[in-house]
Amino acid sequence: MPFIRTSVHKDTTPAQRQAIVNGIHQALIDGIGMPADELFNMVDDYDEQKFFFSRTFNGYQRSDRVVVVEITMRRGRSDAMKRALYANIAANLEKDAGVAPSDVFIFTHENDYSDWSVGGGKFAMAIAQQVGPDA
Repeated sequence: MPFIRTSVHKDTTPAQRQAIVNGIHQALIDGIGMPADELFNMVDDYDEQKFFFSRTFNGYQRSDRVVVVEITMRRGRSDAMKRALYANIAANLEKDAGVAPSDVFIFTHENDYSDWSVGGGKFAMAIAQQVGPDA
């Protein structure tokens, strides 16, 4: 279950925010096989006094409306899966939300089941390792 934090410029419209969330979510479903009901994306705002960034880092020309996508997920996805995920996020955001691919900045944090509690204060490792009645 990935947890996403997305930072957008404060002037991003509600419709564009929803399109950004949807585009990221669909890329996770398509790229890493995430179930459709695992939507957890916290959207934060920034303005020019809260987020400072290079407009030319690594040869990209960025506008003042960079979208930062921070993905925390369980360890185990291959580099190829991540490469496809990043490309799909950028493509979806361009197509559905009008965000230039050069304005999409993505990074991930990986951890294990033992680092999660997804409800009820229960240790996710116990939930992940439950054995069904047919086992």
